[in-house]
Amino acid sequence: MECQWHQVCTRPVEPACGDRLSDQLQKSIRAMFDTLEADIVVMQEAKIQRKDLQDDMVLIPGWDVYFSLPKHKKGYSGVAIYTRSSKCAPIRAEEGITGILCPPNSSTTFRDLPEDQQIGGYPKPGQLSGEVDEATLDSEGRCVILEFPAFVLVGVYSPATRDESRDEFRHAFTEAMDVRVRNLVAMGKEVVLTGDLNIIRSELDTAGLVEQLRKEEVSLDDFFSSPSRRFLNQIVFGGRVVGTRDEGREEAVLWDLCREFHPTRTGMYTCWDTRKNCRPGNFGSRIDYVLCSSGIKDWFIDANIQEGLLGSDHCPVYATMGDTVNHNGTTVPITDVMNPTGMFKDGERQREWTIKDALPTSAKLIPEFSNRRSIKDMFFKKPRATIKPTTATAMPGSQDPPPLTITISTGPEKDSWAQGDLASSQPSSQVTAPPSSGSTLAASPQKPPAKRPAVASPAKRPQKKGKVTLAKEPSKTGASASQGTLKSFFKPKTPVPSPSQKPTNTNNTASATANISTASELLPAELPPEIPSPNQSLKGSAESSAKETPLTTVPTDDKVFDPIENKASWSKLLGKRVVPKCEHGEDCVSRITKKPGVNCGRSFFMCARPTGPSGKKEDGTTEFCCKTFIWSSEWKPSSSASLSG
Repeated sequence: MECQWHQVCTRPVEPACGDRLSDQLQKSIRAMFDTLEADIVVMQEAKIQRKDLQDDMVLIPGWDVYFSLPKHKKGYSGVAIYTRSSKCAPIRAEEGITGILCPPNSSTTFRDLPEDQQIGGYPKPGQLSGEVDEATLDSEGRCVILEFPAFVLVGVYSPATRDESRDEFRHAFTEAMDVRVRNLVAMGKEVVLTGDLNIIRSELDTAGLVEQLRKEEVSLDDFFSSPSRRFLNQIVFGGRVVGTRDEGREEAVLWDLCREFHPTRTGMYTCWDTRKNCRPGNFGSRIDYVLCSSGIKDWFIDANIQEGLLGSDHCPVYATMGDTVNHNGTTVPITDVMNPTGMFKDGERQREWTIKDALPTSAKLIPEFSNRRSIKDMFFKKPRATIKPTTATAMPGSQDPPPLTITISTGPEKDSWAQGDLASSQPSSQVTAPPSSGSTLAASPQKPPAKRPAVASPAKRPQKKGKVTLAKEPSKTGASASQGTLKSFFKPKTPVPSPSQKPTNTNNTASATANISTASELLPAELPPEIPSPNQSLKGSAESSAKETPLTTVPTDDKVFDPIENKASWSKLLGKRVVPKCEHGEDCVSRITKKPGVNCGRSFFMCARPTGPSGKKEDGTTEFCCKTFIWSSEWKPSSSASLSG
């Protein structure tokens, strides 16, 4: 019976729009895991650094996660492996392909750890060419290795072929990957190698390969003789190897699971060029793999791609294991060999996974996330009872020892500054235990605690010297003293009392008079004519200033602006851009030439429809991209069209 119980899935997550993992996973990581229905998810192109990690990436209920992030480059590379804690848990974990890195909070490299803590298979002296030092190879965050009791899982993101400047690094990384996998297999361990290898294995794995090579006048043998393709075809059973095998690679050690289940299937692509919109026409390549060693090949009951899942320029690749496997000649449940000893027995869980089972490289142990409390625990976990034994004070003149009082508090403790009235609201209970007859405690007479002295009101701070005020409004008392009414905003700040008005509050009158007299003392004896004295009415000063200020006339311009002319000029600047039409009668899209040469950087117009399965531009009668091509510098829309929109 086939049961898709345990699934390994590789998922490059770089979106077509260039967003990073932090932007994509914050909203959909839980939904993505539910859609994939996998127990181990390997992600590539995370394009984040450690400082960019957030709760939604690490603190996922029921999942553990291991990262390998770039040490220097920002928004570059990055690999993550998520494991479902209810189904599997690794026993060892490492970052990097060579073992030259160190575990967290340690100065000892992975390869120098005690043997019982090593995964093994590290490159030996002389196995690597040394073109790139090992520390540089593991500085870009391209590999995470987990060991389960059943096999070693190697999740990688191999460098892509961009330009010749990266060829040396690319060859050195593929060499280190080949050496590490072969050494692990030689130790007798089973291996699963998965991820974005950025390598085309055969002509079935890319669209339009033969036609492209014919245009470039390159033969198939020359194409598959490149170092990276030779590595993949020599490590995989049934690979196309041109000429004799390289030294140390005489035997294949891994199986291409997708090709084992679909040996002749065409169009099984995992990556598409989104800039050319090639995915709808399925014009792509297969560069993502799930490879396994011979000892566990029969454990897998299915392997395929999930081309229907969007959100990236890649699609997921998965491989599914059965619920029971043949391990060392015995049929056992898969859970028994995918978890540490004692966690499962005969398929039944013996104990739950806890944070103590997390390995040192687990992201859950990063200080920023290790001491977090779950919101669910805050509502459903009962607070622990804290017992505080306190000795009561014996009464003066009493010969008996004071009784022992135990205070059991069920709420969180308050800080020292929050005692008093707040502390009285804590739910607590007191149990008074009478002293035993054999107790040797001596009750020394103590004075009763003195009453807390009354807190003296703090002295008022001296008022800061500010601007001189001419009058002071009556002070307000009550709750609304600091808040004015809406009507007060429309009244003058210093209303002048009328002669008939009599003061009702002697204190307020005295303070206002004192304030005015103080202001009069600070002002000079003789004021300029334009500055009113403090006792002068504001209304009178405003009227006098208005009389003295002559009226000025604004010069007018005899020019009249034509609104039609204005509209035409603004339409040229802000109107909708006019683009040419393709053979389908649809608007073209603008592209920029990136191919090196004299035209590099020039923009052009082409059909907006996706490239067809043939990879060529077709006539306008088909549903795919037509042959329309216009340089932007040569496109001159009509004057009437340029004013549209």
